[in-house]
Amino acid sequence: MAQFLWGLIKAVRPRQWIKNFAVFAALIFSGTLLDNINQLKALEAFLLFCVFSSATYLLNDCFDIQRDKLHPFKKKRPIASGLIPVPIAVGFALLLIIIFLPLSYKLSPAFFFASLTYLIMQLFYSGFLKHIILLDVLVIAAGFVLRVYGGVWTIDAHLNVWFLLSITSFALFLAIGKRRSERTLMEGQASSHRETLLHYPESLLDSLTTMFATSAWLTYAFFAFLQPPIQARQAITLIFGGFELPFTEAKYLMATVPIVIYAVMRYLYIIYEKKEGESPERVLLSDTPMLTTCVIWLILVIGIIYFLGV
Repeated sequence: MAQFLWGLIKAVRPRQWIKNFAVFAALIFSGTLLDNINQLKALEAFLLFCVFSSATYLLNDCFDIQRDKLHPFKKKRPIASGLIPVPIAVGFALLLIIIFLPLSYKLSPAFFFASLTYLIMQLFYSGFLKHIILLDVLVIAAGFVLRVYGGVWTIDAHLNVWFLLSITSFALFLAIGKRRSERTLMEGQASSHRETLLHYPESLLDSLTTMFATSAWLTYAFFAFLQPPIQARQAITLIFGGFELPFTEAKYLMATVPIVIYAVMRYLYIIYEKKEGESPERVLLSDTPMLTTCVIWLILVIGIIYFLGV
C-alpha cells in the first residue's frame, strides 16, 4: 500500500507544480502583491491549477503508456511501469476534476473559464494534438499562458499587451526548446516514442528556437520600458541625485532586462550543450546558474516595484 501511495504521489508530478507559480505573475506586476485579499485569491488559483495539471498528467500518462515504456526516463513513471493501473489513474483524475472544477467557478467565473479551457485543451492534446506538428508546440505554450492569465483574471488585474506578448514568447521558447531536446535525446527512437519528432527537422527547430529566444527577451524589454517611471524614495534621491542621469525618476524595471537576456542565453546553452531542455522544471531546479538568475530577477522585480518607489 505504501508503495502504491508513493507511486500515486509521483504520478501526479508535484515537481511540475513549479509551472503553476506563473499564476503569481499578475499579482506581482499589477502592484497588488501586498494586498491580502489578492494574495489569497492567487494562492487558491495556484492550488487549483496544481490539481488540474495533476489530473491532466495522469490522463496523459494513460494515453502515452506504450510510448513512455520506450523512453529512457518516462518508462520509470508509475503508470508506465505498471505500479498504478490505468483504470485507477483515470478514475482519480476524473474525481479531482469533478470535485475541484466547481470550486474554480466560486473563485472567479473567468478563472473557471481558464481552467475549463486548460482541461479541454490538455485532453485534446493527449488524445491527438501532440501528434500534429507545430500545433503540439502551440498547445504546450497555451497551457502556460492560461496559467498566467488565470492569475490575471482571478484578481481582475489589467496589464498591457506587451505582458501577453512576453508571456507567449517565453512559453513558445520553452515549448520549442522541449521539442529540440526531445529530438536530440531520442535520436533513432523518435519514431517509436513520438512520431511528431520525425516531422521536426533540426534546421526548423533551430530556426524556431532562435526566433522565440529573440522575441522572448525583446518583448519583455518592451514591457519593462513601457511601465510608468518610478519616483525613487528620498534615500535613493540623496545617493544618486548628483548624477546627470535621471536616477530620481526612471524606468528602473529596465534594469532587469540584462538578467532576462542572460537567462535566455543560459537556456540556449542548456538546450544545445547540456541537452536538458526536455523538462523545463528539471532545468530550473537542477541548473544552479539558471536558478540563481531567476531568484535574482524575482528579488529585483519585487524590490523595484514595491520598495524602490515612493
